Amino acid sequence: MTEDYNVHLEEFEGPLDLLLYLIKKDEVDIYDIPIEKITSQYLEYLELMKMLDLNVAGEFLVMASTLMYIKSMLLLPPEERPPEEDIDETDPRADLVRQLLEYKKFKELAEQLQKKERQREDIFTRVASVELKDEGSGDISDVGIFDLISAFSEVLNVAGEEDLREIFEDRFTVTDKLSHITEILKNKKSVKFLDLFDPGSHKGEIVVTFLALLELIRLKTIKAIQKKSFDNISIELVESI
Repeated sequence: MTEDYNVHLEEFEGPLDLLLYLIKKDEVDIYDIPIEKITSQYLEYLELMKMLDLNVAGEFLVMASTLMYIKSMLLLPPEERPPEEDIDETDPRADLVRQLLEYKKFKELAEQLQKKERQREDIFTRVASVELKDEGSGDISDVGIFDLISAFSEVLNVAGEEDLREIFEDRFTVTDKLSHITEILKNKKSVKFLDLFDPGSHKGEIVVTFLALLELIRLKTIKAIQKKSFDNISIELVESI
């Protein structure tokens, strides 16, 4: 179905990254996480990853179970919640919040060090776009995987219905879409993410197009950029040195 074009999520972003992404996107208080809403969104992203045949690491499933457990605990009155060893808090979210805060500090420090390293290496600067990430060979660069999945979800929500198995087998291939996307970008300096998907496309074609997009980013043939967080995503060819 996907011609073995699989993206290994554990290579660059994990479940804590997804939670931080959802918290930032929804502008919620990390100290007061709306667990029901975040759990629902987290599971939706997990389903999208499975639909795309992405290699979902076990840690994502463990976090899903943790969120479901916290959600169930919050539905119980405090006096009916089972006691946790070595934990004094009455809020079942407390340990998760601590993990997120610790990971957030570590992530921000790593990004600052990475930014300083790039500043020392760069000779030319770009004014037209702001690169958000550049994590080395083989990674999704500039725009995070969850930004891309979010944009993919928006396209998918307005897609037409059709038998996915028939589409994958008989009409669309990742290889074809690799060539199609590359040809589009050879003729244009920059293309909006949404413009890579033909209006009225069915879900099968959208899935294959998105997988081709991920593969081209992984190969560093193209890059996805945003001018600011959660802004529209643009796709550009990577300039040859």
